Amino acid sequence: MFMYFLIASLLSVILAAVSFWLPLIAPDTEKLSPYECGFDPLGSARLPYSMRFFLVAILFLLFDLEIALLLPTPWALQLPDPSMAVIWASVIIILLIYGFAYEWIQGGLEWAE
Repeated sequence: MFMYFLIASLLSVILAAVSFWLPLIAPDTEKLSPYECGFDPLGSARLPYSMRFFLVAILFLLFDLEIALLLPTPWALQLPDPSMAVIWASVIIILLIYGFAYEWIQGGLEWAE
């Protein structure tokens, strides 16, 4: 066991020393520019992103998390006292329904204005 630790430590020190001895690559304007399939950049890379797509992505993540949280519920119902599993599953579903209704009322799911 000590021999493996010694070899791993020695190899780490050797690789760190070699990395300091290798020549450094100096960055120039070509290396610092963004790569766009060989073409010169035509515009800014900071394009505006639609908040509607962002909202749909967040809602998808929330409902995906809901599935992950509710997935063990059938196994929890087989416990001798499944009341806590039912309570927590109900709380999760009620919170998600409340949040979904809030987004719907606020018009966050409307694509046409």
